[in-house]
Amino acid sequence: MARPHIEPFVELNEDFKKLDLPKLSGGMHYKVMSMDTDTGACSLKMRFDGGYKRKPGMSYSDMEMFVLNGAIKIGDTLCREGHYMFVPAGYALPAWEVDQGAEALVFYNDSEPSFEEGDVSHPLCLKEGYISLNSYEDAPYTSGSIVSPSTATGLFLKMLRFDPLTEAMTFLYTMAPEYIQDNISYHDCCEESYHIWGTSWMMQFGDLPTGGYFWRPPYINHGSFRSKYGCIALGRTDTKLHNYFHYNPWSSPDENKLRAAAHFYRHRPQLYKWVHSDDGHNHPHGPVGELTPPPDFQYPEYADEAHVKNPHDLPHNEHHHHNHSHKHGHDHSHESD
Repeated sequence: MARPHIEPFVELNEDFKKLDLPKLSGGMHYKVMSMDTDTGACSLKMRFDGGYKRKPGMSYSDMEMFVLNGAIKIGDTLCREGHYMFVPAGYALPAWEVDQGAEALVFYNDSEPSFEEGDVSHPLCLKEGYISLNSYEDAPYTSGSIVSPSTATGLFLKMLRFDPLTEAMTFLYTMAPEYIQDNISYHDCCEESYHIWGTSWMMQFGDLPTGGYFWRPPYINHGSFRSKYGCIALGRTDTKLHNYFHYNPWSSPDENKLRAAAHFYRHRPQLYKWVHSDDGHNHPHGPVGELTPPPDFQYPEYADEAHVKNPHDLPHNEHHHHNHSHKHGHDHSHESD
């Protein structure tokens, strides 16, 4: 089961729980904002106690972190409020120290939280994917034209990470005071957001205040939008964010999929016909049951490159178990060997 639609969710209404996982325990607390119960991939808000320390080591999942308050020293880098990191699976980070406590958003993109002590990165790690920057100071804002079609005037984006293969993005966005966008949109991608400060309003879901969060699967209508006093938020997508704008608030996700396919047909008719043909040999995927990408005559070896490998191909023989409680009272458990 993929992550369910969660919107709106206000994490400030929830209590922290003590994190107690193999090799990840002591001085850490968490709130689950969303989770894929099949893979363990999750979006967490985490609190690190004053005096917390972690030895050098790596995770078996791509990890992203955004510091909300306090400071976390990682090696020689002091990560203060607004610091963003993307840590590829298998990348060995230096030791951590938290003197006076800190809170951060932490995202494990491929599997459940994990930690393997050591100061050497995994040989398959895509080291060049590592990102560490102060998002408030080290990156500029640009207009909403960074996505297509563009959003209404008054929304500004700051790109923190862009995956050139999948076009997945992590970005800051702000709505100016009195921001208004009166149409409705949906996307082909999953979309995730956390309100760092301020409140926005959406017709289908109402107000999303400071501490508000959503995980939105593809093709779900959202809009129109408003923000009376403005807001700043962290956003993420798992692939390209294309805005399908319209004015029908009652269309279903299935109807939106068909409309997106019609858009694909109008703009790339020959590719559409090829993708949907059924002659038994030209479907764009690997053999049935395999996760291998389709062959590429120009780059025949690309399927063997680390950045397109399934993260679960990394050796991971540890036994993990943890329970997450959801605001609606559901406990999610998962194990992997």
